[in-house]
Amino acid sequence: MICRNIAVASCTPRDRSFFLDLLKKATTLSHLSQTHAQIILHGLHQDLATLTKLIHKLSDFKAIHHAHRLFLSTRKPDLFLFNVLIKGFATNNSPLSAISLYTHLRTRTNLKPDKFTYAFAIWAAMGHESERFGILLHSNAIVDGFGFDLFVGSVVVDFYFKFSRVEMARKVFDLMPERDTVLWNTMVSGLVRNCCFNDSIEVFRNLVKGGVELDSTTVSTVLPAAAELQDLEVGMGIQCLALKVGFGCDVFVITGLISLYSKFGEIDTVRWLFEQIDRPDLVSYNSMISGYTYNGESESSVRLFVDLLASGQKVNSSTLVGLIPVHSPFGHLQLTCCIHGFCVKSGVVSHASVSTALTTVYSRLNEIETARLLFDETPEKSLASWNAMISGYTQNGLTEMAISLFWEMMLEVRPNPVTITSILSACAQLGALSLGKWVHNLIKSENLESNVYVSTALIDMYAKCGSIVEARQLFDLMKDKNSVTWNAIISGYGLHGHGNEALRLFNEMLHSGVPPTGVTFLSVLYACSHAGLVRKGNEIFHSMVHDHGFQPLPEHYACMVDILGRAGQLTEALKFIEKMPVEPGPIVWGALLGACMIHKDTNLARVASERLFELDPANVGYHVLLSNIYSADKNFLKAATVRQVVKKRRLAKTPGCTLIEVGGTPHVFTSGDLFHPQATAIYKMLEKLTGKMREAGFQSQTLTALHDVEEEEKELMVKVHSEKLAIAFGLIATEPETEIRIIKNLRVCLDCHNATKFISKITKRIIVVRDANRFHHFKDGICSCGDYW
Repeated sequence: MICRNIAVASCTPRDRSFFLDLLKKATTLSHLSQTHAQIILHGLHQDLATLTKLIHKLSDFKAIHHAHRLFLSTRKPDLFLFNVLIKGFATNNSPLSAISLYTHLRTRTNLKPDKFTYAFAIWAAMGHESERFGILLHSNAIVDGFGFDLFVGSVVVDFYFKFSRVEMARKVFDLMPERDTVLWNTMVSGLVRNCCFNDSIEVFRNLVKGGVELDSTTVSTVLPAAAELQDLEVGMGIQCLALKVGFGCDVFVITGLISLYSKFGEIDTVRWLFEQIDRPDLVSYNSMISGYTYNGESESSVRLFVDLLASGQKVNSSTLVGLIPVHSPFGHLQLTCCIHGFCVKSGVVSHASVSTALTTVYSRLNEIETARLLFDETPEKSLASWNAMISGYTQNGLTEMAISLFWEMMLEVRPNPVTITSILSACAQLGALSLGKWVHNLIKSENLESNVYVSTALIDMYAKCGSIVEARQLFDLMKDKNSVTWNAIISGYGLHGHGNEALRLFNEMLHSGVPPTGVTFLSVLYACSHAGLVRKGNEIFHSMVHDHGFQPLPEHYACMVDILGRAGQLTEALKFIEKMPVEPGPIVWGALLGACMIHKDTNLARVASERLFELDPANVGYHVLLSNIYSADKNFLKAATVRQVVKKRRLAKTPGCTLIEVGGTPHVFTSGDLFHPQATAIYKMLEKLTGKMREAGFQSQTLTALHDVEEEEKELMVKVHSEKLAIAFGLIATEPETEIRIIKNLRVCLDCHNATKFISKITKRIIVVRDANRFHHFKDGICSCGDYW
């Protein structure tokens, strides 16, 4: 067909414009190859303008290697041709080739790079895993006088944001003498991508105040920040501005508003907005499908997805990501499997965003093996893919696997704020303080300290690893604090038994203007519970309901029962339960049973346990607790009866274990553990300690040990509890006068608590114990909990 066109045209060999027009109209690589052949036949194979257009089109058709070979055959390529090929390499994910060509231009030709050269080369550098090439290119651009060029500046800002170098991006932006709409948009977009939502809103405000001309991209770019900040007022303000400047009907703006209102559950508004689009494109459909899914309306999202398929439009990876119930996965395992099957048939399952969304859902549904299989089968893992799997392990309590995968990821890609927050959460769960400190140093080197989510995760890690002082120092240094930040530090003080300090911070939070959440009240109530602040706890619960309009969750009711119960007000705790406007669940009755154990109230324990055995019959913990209550009351017959029920039902008791970290290496002990390499030395140390403790007046607390063994055997059983073994190892393996930190997966028993007080006094060591409920700081024979735990 092309050859017939040439014949009809009867062009001369030098008719360059004819071939340029032909190249412009080429729609396939085959057409392009035929045109190239005719260019050669007509003697235009060394015409620079024709070759430049041909190389440009080859790049567009992903035939970058063919384009490169053609470039190498060009006798005297000019700067424009160099720029075309550098850009071609950038768009074809060949960053090293683009940088190599730039280097060739600088070192082996007389040509000098211009602003387009630098812009395309830095753009290409974004595709490389290392930032060093882009930084060098930026340096060269400054030396060559293009550091303040708008075109180059926008790409440089985008480059630094891509590598999460927020401060560097800000610096480049601030130093630019002129700023156009593209540069402002790049700044807003980059801040949003790096989760600096407050900053992005502030930059947008400055843009508006400065009278910079807005476009639809500006508006659609900043809307996600308002959504993430859960600030509907700001979002509506942006919408009003869009209407004022004439972008109210713009499809990109409406699509952004659909996403915004979806985040606030305004599903009727979302439907109305979608109906305002005359001809919704795929992006609009995707946003609407995602909005339905986000709000738990899976049937509506599936129905719209089916309509989209019926209309003949081709769906893409974003469509399927929006359809996957990431935000409300529970009860949707079958739907997820169906979507997974469709993705496999459509050939998009290997797409990073799709596999990441599926991995996230499977992880949240506790289908962790399926999630890992999907992750392993993904050919090109994005950073989001790694984050999803690490987060999945962390959320399922598989912290060691999360940390192992994190080290593996570090060999492949650089972490971002999401990675950091996930791994810090794993450190917090495991109590891996040394790794947490290493991550803290990584945060400093990556300049991520300004990220509110990273700083909040860091505060949470230090608090849960026993370093509440470090947590508070970081909190005080933070400029911008959100509700999660306040919750982390209040919860931290509650864990450490500092109830009054938690209350002070709660009042500061209220005065700062940051609205409290349900988690805030839960954290404060928890702090009151462990500090015996009954009156304050009652006041806060009342304020939560009547002043702040929160509907209490089962956890809030359980905290109130715990507050009353721990303080010995068991009758009031029972009355509180009976007056609850909702049916009390296992967590509430469990709090009452725990209080019965503390105050040895067997009658009320029977009432609570009967309800618990009805509501949660498979939970062995309640049976063990009731048995211990009977044992403490010396009613060994009933204790044995409860234990027999456990045996008959084959309920598995969670084995107690204790972790201690020495020199960055975790050591885990179980009761009577003989498998540690230093077991002989540990037991020798334990024997030595026991002798000194007895001399100091220590007596074993054996009331909750098995009743059908001799007293001497009972003492031996509690003597080799996992926390005692861990402390003995810590005394052997650490320097004198250094702090010992251990983590117990269950509540510390009375005997171990008493023994640790004596050990701290004898050895002059500070011993920090984190059990399932809280922290205990032992020093000079005294525990920070005041024996109230």
